[in-house]
This record gives sequence, structure tokens and C-alpha cells, in this order.
Amino acid sequence: MCYGMSPGMNPPEVWHPVTEHNPLLEPAFRIPFGRIRPEHVEPAVHELIARARREMEKIGGGTAPRTFENTLGALDELTRPLDFALTVAGHLESVATTPELRAAWNAVQAPASQFYAGILLSEGLWKAIRAYAGSWDAARLSGERHRFLEKTLLDFRREGADLPPEGKARLQALESEMAELATKFSQNVLDSTNAFELLVDSDSKLAGLPESARAAAKESAKSKGKEGWRFTLQAPSFLAAMTYLDDAGIREKLYRTYNTRAAGDSRDNREVILKILSLRKEKAKLLGFKDFAEFATSDRMVKSGERAAAFVESLRKRSERAFQKENEELADFRKSNGGAGEMKPWDVAYWAEKQRAALYGFDEEQLRPYFPLDRVIQGLFTIAQKLYGIRILPADLPTWHESVQTYEVRDEDGKHLGSFYSDMFPRESKRDGAWMNGILTGRWLPGRGREPHLGLICGNLNPPVNGRPALLTHRDVETLFHEFGHLLHHLFSQVRTRSLSGTSVPLDFVELPSQIMENWTWEREALDLFAGHFETGAPVPDNLFAAMKRARNFRSANAMMRQLGFATLDLSLHRDYGPEKDGDVIPYCRKVMQPFAATPLPEDYAMVCSFHHLFSGSLGYAAGYYSYKWAEVLDADAFGLFKERGVLGRGTGLAFRKKILERGNGTDPLELFKDFRGREPDPEALLVRSGLA
Repeated sequence: MCYGMSPGMNPPEVWHPVTEHNPLLEPAFRIPFGRIRPEHVEPAVHELIARARREMEKIGGGTAPRTFENTLGALDELTRPLDFALTVAGHLESVATTPELRAAWNAVQAPASQFYAGILLSEGLWKAIRAYAGSWDAARLSGERHRFLEKTLLDFRREGADLPPEGKARLQALESEMAELATKFSQNVLDSTNAFELLVDSDSKLAGLPESARAAAKESAKSKGKEGWRFTLQAPSFLAAMTYLDDAGIREKLYRTYNTRAAGDSRDNREVILKILSLRKEKAKLLGFKDFAEFATSDRMVKSGERAAAFVESLRKRSERAFQKENEELADFRKSNGGAGEMKPWDVAYWAEKQRAALYGFDEEQLRPYFPLDRVIQGLFTIAQKLYGIRILPADLPTWHESVQTYEVRDEDGKHLGSFYSDMFPRESKRDGAWMNGILTGRWLPGRGREPHLGLICGNLNPPVNGRPALLTHRDVETLFHEFGHLLHHLFSQVRTRSLSGTSVPLDFVELPSQIMENWTWEREALDLFAGHFETGAPVPDNLFAAMKRARNFRSANAMMRQLGFATLDLSLHRDYGPEKDGDVIPYCRKVMQPFAATPLPEDYAMVCSFHHLFSGSLGYAAGYYSYKWAEVLDADAFGLFKERGVLGRGTGLAFRKKILERGNGTDPLELFKDFRGREPDPEALLVRSGLA
């Protein structure tokens, strides 16, 4: 819930007084990014914390009869300005960081974390909420407002409202320290990623690499004033080399460096991880849970760490035989095509791509010319418009970089639902990966309806090169559709309670709206709306589309086991691991991951040191990585209804919008799913779609 969540947040030694011109002090739909400077961050956050603290005291100390508006309604709005300032500052630190901005961001971590933790530990607030819960007004609540009351009571109890004073003080200290460590973890990964480059000086060493990747590597070297071809650990560069480059020595160098990021020197995350795990365990014990996984899952669909682990294990058992068969077949294929010796981890993607081409006559690079970014985006918008009865139009909003695009979403009757930013290309000042973020949740104004929402999507796609547009792989397209699904969940929300709006749902439900969007990238009827050759506009040829479909479940058991491996590692770290009994965290993690890997992992394998999902936020996906597969069950089953009734059917699309996307966390997620699908989710749907049933 909004009042219980904060971006990961070091107290400053000094901070400057607020000026009336600080653009972070008031939420604004037209955010003046060009005027926001690092020196605005600390004074704005300190001032907004002070304001929120005064409001909190007013709620807790009020003498008027308790009502929803002066208790829960006021609580829901308590941190809106502070949330905005932290979201905008944190976003800029993610996409346009500088040493000054990083220092300012680091400086507000502790005070902000302490304040957010203090909300749920406030004696005055807790007394006011309990008083309201026992009132006649509360007894008459129904629907969304009743759910908000019940969740608020649960959240306060779950986060330590009933602890004695010394317990509350310790909990606030834990939150502050965890926030600092999460920021340090993330910055170590970014710095470690940016510190590496590999320059290739001979074209002969680039054999196998597609022309698009060669051109990007050439442009990357040129941008640094260097000759040759430059490879980095950014996803477009790294993945292309690992998949296509014939030179196994270069692949090995890239693989080892990528999987040992932030695992040595001044950027070593090993101690950071140990400290975060220790603090999370202490927090869980302090709150009465046996481990951090039990705490983290207690308000999710899965309900317990034990059930999460059982869910992951059930999928592992169903996938293991196919996983072994796939790896045996790949080893045989490699051997029959001249591969000598034991296959190494840096060989897997390379030989798998060759095997796929041999089996299906399909090379993913053949699709790249048909996925120019601008066309894909416009086609994605067209699909959303057809399904959900909306219009998506260019907007004119200030941005943080010249390459950022802005859009607005309107209902067909013209009503403005929300606007968003699209930032698609990598920069050294920008973290890697792809993500969506909600910046503003529009308020519900009596007599005027909903204010528009504001959000963003970010990616790291190959930029335009040599006069050609940005050309995507099909996996890039899936990622873009995925993040857009999250965005629609935010922009469509009609929930009146901010803390229950949009993506503020249980972690194991939040991926349903995003993952279901990926399905349309595999349907011919939809594909023709976003795919067309960048030179001729021609659609994807039938034979290429057929090969793509045939290859969809190629090595699907490996894909399944990879995700289950991450989920198992996550749960093992938060349920079982202890340095006293298990030793160094890196060998421990390698041992846990080995059964899910296609080849023996190297002794220096240290992926955990850059595992953003687990350690880059105060909670994030910690003890929650299983939720990707949990939500895949939901999305596979839900998309079955579209398959039954027509993949671009307006009726089914509007039902999904009204019954899922608009309703946020205002109703229990399982009830939302049952309302849409007509029954409880069927786990078999995922296995069938993956070809594993």
C-alpha cells in the first residue's frame, strides 16, 4: 500500500533550506524535468517528510468523530507529495544519473525509509484506525472501502504496530539500513556493468555475428572515439554476442564478466547480500514470522513460503524429464556438427540457436527487419485500441532526454485516462533492463470524476544505426508488450483508493496484466498489425511465421527451468540459507542453481551479486520470484478465453479491462480472475502452452 512502501532510501550531514522554486515540492502532471537539479532532492524530501508528519499527527490526534474521510481517506493521501518527489528523483537517478544526483539520492534514503516505516508504527495512527474500525461508520462499509479497512488493519499488524517501543525503534533502524544497502547493491551493479568493454580490432573475429549487431558494435566504438567493434554488458550487445558469435573465446570472456559483476574489488556485493539477508531475517523474526519468505508471502495469493516452494517444485517435477532430453539433444547436435569437448555455459545459447535454425529453418535475426521500433509501437497501440476501446495519441510533455517519446490515452469518447513516457534506448547514465513505473495516480474528485494517471515504460533496445531504424528481435517485442501491459494496468485503474489502485496488487498477481500481453505477439491476426519490413512494409512471410510458431516451444523446458532456478534460489536464500552452516553465499548459490543449468557452472559463477530482483529494493521480488510463474498460470488460462472468442475480440477485451485492469486491488485477486474466467485458474494451461503437458 502506498503508505507502507517507499523506494529504497543515508541521512545527509547537512541539507539546504527549501526554496519556493523547488519543482519537487508539489505533484505536477507536467513534470518540469529540465528544471529539476540534484540540489532540489534533499530539501524537497525533508520538507515533504515534515509536512507528512504534521498531517499524520493531525490524523492521529483529531478529536472529531471518526469517519472514513478523516481517518482512512486522510491516510490514503498522506504521502502523495512525498511519493511523487521520491518517484521522480529515483526515476532520474535510474535513467539520467550523475555523481551529484547519485549523492543526493543516497542522502535521502535513510530519512525517507525511516519515515515510511514510522507510519505503520505510529501509536496515534494505530489508535485512530482501531477506533474507526469499531465505529458504526466502519460497520457499514462495503466493497472497496471495506477491503481498504481490512487491509489497513492487516498491514499495521503485519508491519509491527503492536510491537513495544524498543521493537518499533529496531524495526525502523532495520528499514533504514536495508534501504541504504539496496541502493548500494544497485549502484555497484551499474558501476560494474559500465566499467567493462571489450574492443575487437579484426573483422575476422566477428564471424557469425549478424550485420545489425556488427553495426551496433561499430557505432558503440565510434561513440567512444575508438576504432574497431565495442562490446559491453548491456543486454543488446551481450545477448547478440552470446547467441551468434563464432569465437568461443570472446563468448567466454563476456559470460564470465557478466556473471561476476559486482563480485569483486570495491564493488563487491557479497557482504551487501549477507547483510540484507541477515536484516530481512531479523525483521521477520521481530514481526513474529519464522523466516522472511513467510513474512513476504503472507499478503499474497500464495499465502506462505511453503506453498510458494511447493508450487515451484511441482513445476520442476513436470519439466525435469523434458529438460534432460533437450540438453541431451543439444549435446548430440553440437557433437555431430563438429563441437569438441564438453559443452560450456557460454556455448549453450550459441549452439541452441544453430539447432533451432536446423530444426525449424528459423533464425530469429530473420525477423528483425520486420520489427522496426516505430511500427511495433504503433501496432501495439492499434491492438490495445481494438481490444480496450481507447485511442493513443502523441502528447507534448517535458522529458529528461531527447529520445524520450510521450503519449496520452483517451477513451473513444475523448475522456483522458492518462499519459505516459517511453524511453527505449540504452545510455551509460541509465540502468539496464526494462521496466514500468507509475508516477502519478489520478485522484477521484467529487462531481468531476477521475484525474488522469501518469506513467512510464523504459527499455534498452538497439538504437538506430547507419540510417536504419531501430530493429527489434521478437524477444524485444515481447518485452515491449509486457511492460505496456503493466502500464495499462496503471492507466486504466478506476479504483478510488490510491493505495489500492492500478499495480498496487499482490506481487503474484501483478504480472498477469503484463504477461498476458505477450500472447498477442504470437498471433497472426495481431502480428500483421505491428510487423512489416522496414524497407518495403511487407508482412512477415507465411513460411517464416510458420517456422517461428513451430520454434516457439523450442527448449521450453530449459526456459521453464531457468525461471524455476531463480525462484528456487530466491526462496532458498530467504528460507534456508545461513552463512554459519552454509558458508560463502556465492558457492551456495551456484550449488542451488546447478540442477537448473544446462551445463556445469563455473567455479566463479556469481550471478547472485547482480540479481536486481532480489536486492535492489526494500522488498522488490525478494521471496517473490516464483510469482512470474504463478502469474504465467493466470495469463495462460486467461488468454484461453481470447483464443476461444477471438484474439482481437472487443467484447473479451472490454471484459478483461473492466474485470481485471480497472479494478486494481479493490477486490481479492482470485475473485477478479474468477469473475473474468468463470472459474479458478487451471495450472495445466501453462504446461499445455509450453508443450510440457
